[in-house]
Amino acid sequence: MVLLLRYRSLTIHLTPLVPKSHKLHTLHSFRNPKFISIPRISASLNNPTTTSTNRSISDAAKFAKSVLFVPPGVEIEELTDDMVLPGSNIVIGPFAGHSQIKEVEFVKSSARARDCPKDDRPEIAILGRSNVGKSSLINCLVRKKEVALTSKKPGKTQLINHFLVNKSWYIVDLPGYGFAKVSDAAKTDWSAFTKGYFLNRDTLVCVLLLIDASVPPQKIDLDCANWLGRNNVPMTFVFTKCDKMKAAKGKRPDENIKAFQQIIRENFKVHPPWILTSSVSGLGRDELLLHMSQLRNYWDQ
Repeated sequence: MVLLLRYRSLTIHLTPLVPKSHKLHTLHSFRNPKFISIPRISASLNNPTTTSTNRSISDAAKFAKSVLFVPPGVEIEELTDDMVLPGSNIVIGPFAGHSQIKEVEFVKSSARARDCPKDDRPEIAILGRSNVGKSSLINCLVRKKEVALTSKKPGKTQLINHFLVNKSWYIVDLPGYGFAKVSDAAKTDWSAFTKGYFLNRDTLVCVLLLIDASVPPQKIDLDCANWLGRNNVPMTFVFTKCDKMKAAKGKRPDENIKAFQQIIRENFKVHPPWILTSSVSGLGRDELLLHMSQLRNYWDQ
């Protein structure tokens, strides 16, 4: 299946089980000294040591293609270590630009996709299981408390909420899915109107699918990822709560992330981009904003 940056020529392929060609590529393992190291890109691409230089570069390029999310405008042979965002598989390219948030304004809440703001501004939607830390991440990104509602009761967001950032693009806070204490009717309505948003929103650039690193892989998250992939909705996995390196019970976040990545590898031909974050420590905040900027700028060209 093919993920498109909506109505642009760039193709991000997320192809479970069916081999296809692709332009953008992603990483299966961790690039963070606290987690698992990967071979150095610069050593492989820029300092070939085999008897055949062409073969060395070719092999290194294959490696890079198999592990990195490479954006438009970046040649595989030109990759260096400092081009990869720490704690992610995301290469920064020429479309990355101003990423800091100077102002944010709540615009409206919508019960139906057709009621969302009607303009041409690009938007990045944030989606995740109830209690994944979605509101906390949004507040961390904009560095303002209570921009998005936070509560000890999961599932408080029941509408599609649009926040205008720097008067030029939207962060969209979508209802959480999972164990929220809402009626069966409300859960059904959520599924209908959220899916309608994904399928009909022309200005949607990407979905940030939040995955709780403090718990083992959840079937409902995998089902959501598969649904987005089948319906050509571009996504980035954002692992939350990565500051909790010591688990009180169960496995540590790095073990949970490895397990999630393994399941994705078994079901998807190519892995989407991913990044580690923590709304408590600020881990990954600036890197995620930079990734969002290059997606927006390419979409908006």
